[in-house]
Amino acid sequence: MNKRNYQKELEKTIEKLQREGQVPKLLLHSCCAPCSSYVIEYLSEYFSITVFYYNPNIYPEDEYEKRVAEQMRFIEEFPAKHPVDFIRGDFEKDKFYDAVKGYEGAKEGGERCERCFCLRLSKTAKLAGELGAGYFTTTLSISPLKNAEKLNEIGEELSKEYGVPYLCSDFKKKNGYKRSVELSAMYGMYRQDYCGCIFSKNERELQKEGR
Repeated sequence: MNKRNYQKELEKTIEKLQREGQVPKLLLHSCCAPCSSYVIEYLSEYFSITVFYYNPNIYPEDEYEKRVAEQMRFIEEFPAKHPVDFIRGDFEKDKFYDAVKGYEGAKEGGERCERCFCLRLSKTAKLAGELGAGYFTTTLSISPLKNAEKLNEIGEELSKEYGVPYLCSDFKKKNGYKRSVELSAMYGMYRQDYCGCIFSKNERELQKEGR
């Protein structure tokens, strides 16, 4: 069975929208400003975007506040073709710890991360339905360390549950990650060196110590 090319699927969706003269509303879950930078640059050409910052996994709380502030600053400063709005999600850290209970020791990229993806994308899909968005998606696939296939699988399942189409994507394609690094430098963005949760932070510290 051939692996799906999510970038090609995205391009076909965009081509169809352009033929029909549509600029749909897109609810874009963002994990941080640097990851969102290329995604917003790319998708704001074709969608009216609302960025939803919902990341109860972030540790510690001042890190969460830094990422929120940087996300808002980038949206304000970036000259998007179509409007980009912002919704700050609640910092529901207990929901994250409940979701990953029993998987605290799992390696980065494993079952713990998948449970975290489900938590954040479920909230996004639900809100997309409430807002009447045409699509929802996430910036998470821009990371070389994130499993785009799993993210799209989760997104498509939630699409069925909440009745809002999931915009399939793999934003690391077409040098998306490289462009996000360039944009981060251009805008002088704060870039963290770990995914976000205390477990990824601890794992990163061990890597830096060579353990």
